[in-house]
Amino acid sequence: MAETGDNSKTALVQELNGLLADHFALYIKTKNFHWHVAGPRFRDLHLLFDEHAIEIRDQIDVIGERVRKNAADTLTSLGSVVQATQVKDQDDTLLSAEKMVEELRDDNAALVKRLKGMKELAEKAGDNATDGLLDDWTDQAEERVWFLTQTLQ
Repeated sequence: MAETGDNSKTALVQELNGLLADHFALYIKTKNFHWHVAGPRFRDLHLLFDEHAIEIRDQIDVIGERVRKNAADTLTSLGSVVQATQVKDQDDTLLSAEKMVEELRDDNAALVKRLKGMKELAEKAGDNATDGLLDDWTDQAEERVWFLTQTLQ
């Protein structure tokens, strides 16, 4: 049985809100690591984490506005972010620089997977604008994964 347009849009909005939550959580984690990274690669990682945090932050409003343009409600609180995100908290301020890089790489790779899974939802919902944005967001997340992976070499 094919999904109706309303069901397709509902599924897309739910994933957009999950994506929004992931971006909020990943932004906070990336800034946490930016502030707490230490060791011989401090400067390079401090700057890299900040660049990544800014890129992630800049996508938050666009994602939220896609939800609203689909006539739905966005996340409303930190509690709603916590309930919807797939990004795991990390409160250890003494985490090694390598572990920070690995965690951010893995979180961004999971984000890529989520983004790619959303393409079909956007198509089914007939949301061409979201479909196009997903390509850009996927490219940016893939680049973060690449940079973080290369940092571990």
